[in-house]
Amino acid sequence: MQNIVVAKPYRFVPPRFSPFWARIIQWYLPTYLRKSFGITSWECVGAERLRASLQAGSGVLVASNHCRPCDPMVLGLLSSEVARPFHVMASWHLFMQSRVLAFLLPRIGGFSVYREGLDRESLKCATRILAGAQYPLAIFPEGFVTRNNDRLLNLMDGAAFLARSAAKQRAASSLPGKVVVHPVFVRYFFEGDLAPTIAPVLQEIEARLSWQPQSHLPLRERIVKAGHALLALKEIEYLGAVQSGGVRERLAHLLNHLLEPLDQEWTGGRREPDPMTRIKCLRTALLPDMVQGELTEEESAHRWRRLADLYLAQQLHCYSGDYLADAPTPERLLETVERYEEDLTDAARPHPPIHTVISVGEAIEATPTRDRSADSDPMANELRRQLEMMLEESKTRRRT
Repeated sequence: MQNIVVAKPYRFVPPRFSPFWARIIQWYLPTYLRKSFGITSWECVGAERLRASLQAGSGVLVASNHCRPCDPMVLGLLSSEVARPFHVMASWHLFMQSRVLAFLLPRIGGFSVYREGLDRESLKCATRILAGAQYPLAIFPEGFVTRNNDRLLNLMDGAAFLARSAAKQRAASSLPGKVVVHPVFVRYFFEGDLAPTIAPVLQEIEARLSWQPQSHLPLRERIVKAGHALLALKEIEYLGAVQSGGVRERLAHLLNHLLEPLDQEWTGGRREPDPMTRIKCLRTALLPDMVQGELTEEESAHRWRRLADLYLAQQLHCYSGDYLADAPTPERLLETVERYEEDLTDAARPHPPIHTVISVGEAIEATPTRDRSADSDPMANELRRQLEMMLEESKTRRRT
């Protein structure tokens, strides 16, 4: 389990933007992306839309998909393209991982948000940044790294809420101009020879399964076979036996088996419709007593086990069951192997060369109030519509 939950009292970390450190990071960013994530080239599409909003003096919220851990750094390339630093709302656990991150993140515009509870200080800070319109604010509405460049998971409602709050604050001030949301879709293209690139990872996974290397199989079948084995191991661990049925049904069954008893124990049986909202509510219920540090050793261990179950549920939610159906792209195959490795070891090694396309959508103007006559949030609907449109359009950006 990655260290995404911190059992300590939360303290808001505000941005302390430093032009000096921002210039240093911008200078080092291409090297860092190449060494740590295999990104060797990139291009920005539609950056003039973002530039026009900035030149008009609008408060700008950049709302991006989040399929890879490097997405926040990739948005730094867009920041450089439009010559304007970005503020970034980042999960609090990132500030707790190392002293280096705790020092650098605020100085390049980052500030914390507590995902396991209501964080009023973070919301106030985000609203103030948007209403002030000096720098854009970047957020990731999916809420976590999905490892799905060809799927858009459920979007949290925070983007529309923040934009409207800032529009309301700006309307009450003497500042002219609007608050707008710019959807951004980041697409990654693998441009190398895939089979020899990921073969070492597959061989290590097969060795963990006590298999001989399955190099006689076609690449897709080899990846699918490893996935079936990993799912079967979890089914045996939690359900006692390998289950029948298709992969999609088996994933849903295991996911519900993990969450159902936790719903009964911690939320009185209340069940949110979206799995990630459900997982977040359960984390929120589990953590407060752990943060106080007054639990017995046995109870603390019990709750950490439940948090590990929730982490597994989050990872299962990212597998669709049919991501490798038909003729999957090299990127789908690569993402799946990276997800296997990350689930087994908590980290995935870089696989260059990767070309990145950063697409900027049309500005969505925020109004101070929401139209309550609509069944759903019109701004959130438009954000999702544009992101889905850019997801499809970005597929045509592959270089030959």
